Amino acid sequence: MRLYEPDRTTLQALKGSNIEVMLGVPNRDLQRIAGNDLTPAYDFVYGNVVDNRATINFKYIVVGNEVSLQDFQYVLPAMRNIQRAVEAAGLQNQVKVTTATYSGVLGNTYPPSNSVFRAEFLQYMRPIIGFLAEKGSPLCANIYPYFSYHDNQNVIRLDYALFTAPGTVVTDGQLRYQNLFDALLDSVYAAVEKVGGSSVRIVVSESGWPSAGDPIATTANARTYLSRLIQHVKGGTPRRPSGPIETYIFAMFDENTKPGAETERHFGLFSPQKQPKHQIIFT
Repeated sequence: MRLYEPDRTTLQALKGSNIEVMLGVPNRDLQRIAGNDLTPAYDFVYGNVVDNRATINFKYIVVGNEVSLQDFQYVLPAMRNIQRAVEAAGLQNQVKVTTATYSGVLGNTYPPSNSVFRAEFLQYMRPIIGFLAEKGSPLCANIYPYFSYHDNQNVIRLDYALFTAPGTVVTDGQLRYQNLFDALLDSVYAAVEKVGGSSVRIVVSESGWPSAGDPIATTANARTYLSRLIQHVKGGTPRRPSGPIETYIFAMFDENTKPGAETERHFGLFSPQKQPKHQIIFT
């Protein structure tokens, strides 16, 4: 389960469950945790992770999610301070410190092997990848074929985005792509490799499809995408064929008061009233 920030009620409910937890440091706290004073980082780690480590199975601390360019300068210093606190607690082999990025930091993503970090993000991403490689931590990436298809319907096929294409759609040298998810994930791998991160594994920290708010955001498409995603990530990608791909579905519940496009309020597996919108099989 991914939690975007510590929530006392949720942490209480997780006690004794043995559910692996990805705990987020919210973007609003990055500047404070990135400072020379280590107290905020220690407060976060000790107050949430150390105090609950006997009953909650923490796996990752994710420092920031899809951070804006103006705040990117705080990501690595905050990661380093959180890492110091994790090491002080002796948890460095159990809890890995990372951050969650997205396709917006990439350029030249077609074909996937051409992908690089955009120039304005490169100065930040290169040392972040170096930190992750040094600590043996993965990079988290939010992968959304829905948005890529939505914004490029004139050049991307729907079956390619929904895992239903009958054969190869994109050829990239020796690599063959039958779905957009693999192409997007491999574009992240290509960019990471180009800055010295060939040893860095990528965890898909978000992926989903909305069920309302747009002509392509339907319950049927959401069910198809998620069902196919669950089966697909048991294997690897053309660039990294040895799977499985650790993947988090976004989201558990519709965020019915979230601002922005209507689709942003319809990514949940469940309604805000806790009713399942469609049947998803995880076996």
